[in-house]
Amino acid sequence: MSQTLNLKLNIRHDVVNLLSLKNWTVGFAESCTGGLISSQLTELAGVSKVYKGSVVSYSNQVKADVLGVSEKELQDHGAVSSEVAIKMAKGAKSVLKTNVALSVTGIAGPGGGSLEKPVGLVFIAVVGPDFEKVERHVFTSSNGDQLSRHEIQLESSKKAWELLNNYLANN
Repeated sequence: MSQTLNLKLNIRHDVVNLLSLKNWTVGFAESCTGGLISSQLTELAGVSKVYKGSVVSYSNQVKADVLGVSEKELQDHGAVSSEVAIKMAKGAKSVLKTNVALSVTGIAGPGGGSLEKPVGLVFIAVVGPDFEKVERHVFTSSNGDQLSRHEIQLESSKKAWELLNNYLANN
């Protein structure tokens, strides 16, 4: 197993252990990752004690109807924005009745980007008791070239695990 896979496995175990220690549950709202983060978590045995589920909110309609992101927020900021990422996480926390929720929204490509919002732009948010944080990332190759759709999804999931682990370790 490669070192990257070991790191990813270790951080997922750390997240599960921290959730268990706090007696907390987690849920996700995933857009551009399409359920990848949920899949990575459910690869681990015993996660049913801490994992409630996920909303794969690929369309704006699901973001609005299920997660409670307002049409105005979607119009004013776009689905790929810090404001929508926070609302998605809050919506997942509410709908799934969890202590903590994480969301990911972005442009995985290969098309759909613009100068303002390029392919590879991703917002990742975590909300918990008295806490919310959102991170903005633009994933590109080391020479600035566009990554593949799958590479952007993998990089997004890696950063999501890091954000979630950091939140749990420090709160």
